Amino acid sequence: MAGKQQRTRVQREKRVDQTLYLSSQGRGAVLKEEVWYESERVVEYGLAYINPRIYAADNGRVLGYDNTHNYHHRHFMGKVEKIEFHGYDALVKRFESELYELWRTEDEDDHE
Repeated sequence: MAGKQQRTRVQREKRVDQTLYLSSQGRGAVLKEEVWYESERVVEYGLAYINPRIYAADNGRVLGYDNTHNYHHRHFMGKVEKIEFHGYDALVKRFESELYELWRTEDEDDHE
């Protein structure tokens, strides 16, 4: 039809879907990362450290970040708080920093 422009729909693509089983962190500890893109833009993500030995509720999720429910938020041992999102790479750095601190305190607790 003359005068009508066709819009190209950008496909949503899940490019990252990783689950790492952490034997050094105790039985059942898992790291998960899922990331969906539209073109080169991250549109949906989920990061989680799961360890039912540390926290049994929330399916064992000790620490996590995601943007489900249309907002960016942080999970920590059952509590959810809204966060400011400064890009996915910055969020991964924040997650890793918190994760290493958690592991450090877990190791200290195990050696007491």
